[in-house]
Amino acid sequence: MAEVSALELSVADCLLVQIEAWDGTFEQFQSDLSRTFGIALPATVGETVRQPSLRAIKVAPRRFWLLYDTSGGPSVEVDPDLGALTHLGEGRIRVRLCGDRLPGVLAGCIAVDWRSQAVAPGKAIQTSFHGVPVLFVRTGEAECELIVPRSFSRSILDWLKDSAGGVELEGSDNSGMHPKF
Repeated sequence: MAEVSALELSVADCLLVQIEAWDGTFEQFQSDLSRTFGIALPATVGETVRQPSLRAIKVAPRRFWLLYDTSGGPSVEVDPDLGALTHLGEGRIRVRLCGDRLPGVLAGCIAVDWRSQAVAPGKAIQTSFHGVPVLFVRTGEAECELIVPRSFSRSILDWLKDSAGGVELEGSDNSGMHPKF
């Protein structure tokens, strides 16, 4: 991450899988997945559960997003009688931000009250960044991740650059899609 006036930023490809239970199958679906990962899945929308190589996020009553740290994380299969699995990573990037100025910088673009328990560390919310849907994941006291559409990433990075006082931000993903500014 690059130090930017007490704000750090990194950009990476987003290894993201959506899993969703069919109506009426949620209990069995959740039980099967909990066994697969060896952890209890999040119980409420917005809750996250951390496992060594991934974060499970409950984004809707029967839907989870699995956000992998690396491509070597545990694989998941969903019984087609219980639900479905969809890879979402190709269309999104992961922006990691941290620093003392983060709440103030983000206050100008997303509706998130950092003092609210709804966005306490370990929580996630669906919100929008200048009208574009993003997933905000609070990972620490002054740390978060934004899961954003790949097509909007350049605009977000430009906005963050401007909000950080015009200081040069560095951000690149593994494929070189996001050159250094």
